[in-house]
Amino acid sequence: MKSLQQLLTECETLAFDLNFTRAKKWKAEDKSRILVGYLPIYIPREIIHAANGMAVGIMGAGDRKQIIKGDAYYQSYICHFPRGIIEMALDTNLEEFDGFLFPAICDCVRNLSGMFKLSKKGKFQRYFDYPQNFDPFIGGTFYTQEMEKVIDDMFKINGVKVTAEGINKAIKLYNINRQLIEKIYNIRDERPWQLSAVDMYHILRAGLTITVEEHNEILEQVLHHIKEERGEPMDNIRVVISGSFCEQPPIGLIKSIEMAGCYIVEDDFMLGSRWIQGDIKDNTSNPLEALGNAYIHQSTFSSAYYDVGNPKGKRLVDLARKRKADGVIFCAASFCDPALLDRPEMQKECDHAGLPHINFQFHENTGQFKVIKEQAGTFSDSIKLWA
Repeated sequence: MKSLQQLLTECETLAFDLNFTRAKKWKAEDKSRILVGYLPIYIPREIIHAANGMAVGIMGAGDRKQIIKGDAYYQSYICHFPRGIIEMALDTNLEEFDGFLFPAICDCVRNLSGMFKLSKKGKFQRYFDYPQNFDPFIGGTFYTQEMEKVIDDMFKINGVKVTAEGINKAIKLYNINRQLIEKIYNIRDERPWQLSAVDMYHILRAGLTITVEEHNEILEQVLHHIKEERGEPMDNIRVVISGSFCEQPPIGLIKSIEMAGCYIVEDDFMLGSRWIQGDIKDNTSNPLEALGNAYIHQSTFSSAYYDVGNPKGKRLVDLARKRKADGVIFCAASFCDPALLDRPEMQKECDHAGLPHINFQFHENTGQFKVIKEQAGTFSDSIKLWA
């Protein structure tokens, strides 16, 4: 077993390897293996695993890559995220990827899928739409058909037939993955000083660049280490971060919030890895239906998710109460229409519940955090003094 520090160092390296070295090495070991890149938020990674593939999360270039060509593809009044992605595609970062999935997050991502298609990146490029009707017979059927299209895309590449047995096996593995992640979050809920939010971020992001089997091993070892008491509690407030579900905040921003006196006990940074709440049925004759039902009935909330019958503001307050949070930090990427349009209603719900909140915006390549640190520090002090 590796030490915790060895695991954290490995995860940090994996998380920000923009060349996806480990994933490409895995593919090279077997000619029938494929790599399918996907953008943030949720896709059913189980069907890719069942096709002898690896679903690789592409979380953007962040502050690790200079954007030159990407700026020519997008106007200035949208988020930074797609510019970094197209820069990676036009360079060599995404070579050897067989296909790409673009979840229905916003119009920018929809347009990015078209750019990949016009640039002929990968053997398939699919805009992966989500059901807007949550009747299992309508939305569930639509979602099953969307998954079948992806399965057909992969079959045309490697000829691997996806079976019910293969999907059920993958569902079991990803059920374990989510269970382990939630166990770590629950320990951080009780003792947030055991593992920093930055370390947790590295652990989750690393899981998007390796097989689920490898990630499960890492999670099990991390869980083993943090079950033992370590570190010392500080006089910090407990906060929930909301709004960073797509474009990812710079590590320096997360560190700044923590250094300002905040324990981040819940967040939506790597939301796709935690999208499904609870286990998916893993022993059915129709596992695609099980995946569809899980999406309809067990999804978390997000501004990229349309469900008028289950208000996001109320769910955010419930989550904050569950984590015993002292307040909410709305932390969205600049020009992120889904997050910024949802924010006023979510703030109203927080006000109604008496839950303090602040908000700020960021770019994934932001380099200065002094103002954010001061704002978070003032928020922390005000809650300690007057809440």
